[in-house]
Amino acid sequence: MAQEINDRDYSLIRIKDLKVFAHHGVFEEETLKGQNFYVCVDAYQNISSAASMDELMLTTNYADLCDHIVKFLTENTYKLIETAAEELSKSILLKYSLLTSVVVEIKKPEAPIAHELEYVSVVRKMSRHKAVLSLGSNMEDREKHVRDAIAELDEDPATNVIKVSGMLETEPYGYTDQDKFINCAVTVNTILEPKDLLVFTQGIEAKHNRVRDIHWGPRTLDIDIIFYDDLVYGDSSLQIPHTDMQNRFFVLEPVCEIEPGYRHPVFNRTVLQLLNELREKEN
Repeated sequence: MAQEINDRDYSLIRIKDLKVFAHHGVFEEETLKGQNFYVCVDAYQNISSAASMDELMLTTNYADLCDHIVKFLTENTYKLIETAAEELSKSILLKYSLLTSVVVEIKKPEAPIAHELEYVSVVRKMSRHKAVLSLGSNMEDREKHVRDAIAELDEDPATNVIKVSGMLETEPYGYTDQDKFINCAVTVNTILEPKDLLVFTQGIEAKHNRVRDIHWGPRTLDIDIIFYDDLVYGDSSLQIPHTDMQNRFFVLEPVCEIEPGYRHPVFNRTVLQLLNELREKEN
């Protein structure tokens, strides 16, 4: 499991105009003949230990980072430099675990444009994010479903589990004519954007044969995104923070175990405060 990110002490590694001859472009001539690209990277990392101990192994080797950029762009071919920037950013964060975020710019000075210009470029910023997830099951081997799901979250390179609460047996919520649940919560570091994280967690649910026949009904596995950094977001498929978390003991108690000080960005209350308020309300 990965360590939790701390951005209070960070440094910037800057690579400017790294020349790469590669084969990216919409037109066949571009992919066959190739052309020069120039890559700029701002890579942010926590290096308080490296700076104080003067140890290369505690920081990101920028020579190795340059080698990686050249190798990645020469071994892969993309029609769009937008895609090249996206995939290069992802590959950098996946390979260099000390980095908290990267800003990648790919310049294309030989773009087939009928005007005089210095270059066209695409810039992509990608970061690691902190998310809190709630997991539950009340069918078959409940605890196995939950523990297997945690392992599947941690096994994916894009998402690492950093905290896991204990397992809590809870009464069903909403639709009560069903078996008790096993619930827990996890904190993860992820490079996935919120909607991508939703797709990923729903894929894990599908592997466990999750069905949605009854609202709040029995399920082999349920994974909800409770928090994602301090983001407030909502559409028809996803609400962050989770809209009903403040009314659910089976969410608040496990989350409070691992993230008692996590502050709800709408209510401006910590998880511990929300839990105490719900206890007072129920009493």
